[in-house]
Amino acid sequence: MNLKELEYLVAVDNERHFHRAAEKCFVSQPTLSGQLKKLEDELGVLLVERNNRQVAMTEVGKEISRRAREILAAVEEIKSFAQTYHDPMAGELRVGIIPTIAPYLLPIIMPQLNKQFSKLTIWLYEYQTHVLLEKLRRAELDCLILALPIEKHEFIEQDLFREPFRLAVKKGERLAKLKLINMGNLAKQELLLLEEGHCLREHVLDACILAGVNEKGQYKATSLETLRHMVGEGMGMTLMPELAVPLKTTKTDMVRYLEFSDPKPNRRIGMVYRKNSYREETFLNMIELIKTSLPVNVFF
Repeated sequence: MNLKELEYLVAVDNERHFHRAAEKCFVSQPTLSGQLKKLEDELGVLLVERNNRQVAMTEVGKEISRRAREILAAVEEIKSFAQTYHDPMAGELRVGIIPTIAPYLLPIIMPQLNKQFSKLTIWLYEYQTHVLLEKLRRAELDCLILALPIEKHEFIEQDLFREPFRLAVKKGERLAKLKLINMGNLAKQELLLLEEGHCLREHVLDACILAGVNEKGQYKATSLETLRHMVGEGMGMTLMPELAVPLKTTKTDMVRYLEFSDPKPNRRIGMVYRKNSYREETFLNMIELIKTSLPVNVFF
């Protein structure tokens, strides 16, 4: 048994397709199939059920694949530890980030991170929160940037900043004429929200529930940009995170972004990583640099 065979097994488990799994591993399909057959012969069990239409993992195959993931993750950790032993800001780092933060925060922080930590290669992965947490648990990612709290005791949470919300409303609407609003102005109003699975949806609901604000149930968006266009078309209003608000607007922009009076509704943004991670010094250095790179329209 060798690590390549375990890698091929995990790839087949992920893809449930021999050709795609071979492409992921940068080998030919016959090579991958042959190595898996060799692993099965060595273990004396059937790991994968094969037919012309689909690939299915056997029960023992699923369990061995799960353990193979842990072994491969441990090997990667050993390699990374060796690389960073003398310099915590060197080597490779796999960072996960949620979709409602990534397009707006990364252009702000990545130039500074790349400049300050030039020996550190950062790989970025964008998924919803529940996927990121599972990948962090499996050691497929090193740290995450997402909305807090996550209520998972196996991880460490470090605050980065609090991001205020603004009300996004179409120009010409009654509320669009106000310079400053409060949650009371939204009583009995309906808001456009993201679809299920986005943590931002829950944060907006939490901010609005006491004010008597309801969801506009017939419309659900897949991204903040979709929400922005829906507001501009007069389909409703929504709460938009501060970093997603354009720095400048033109006369042709159909959306106004209204500030809330204090206390402003907001969400906590932070970094999450595994307890006792040997890369904690790396994460803490990154956190300090991220904080100094942020604009003044977010707060700590």
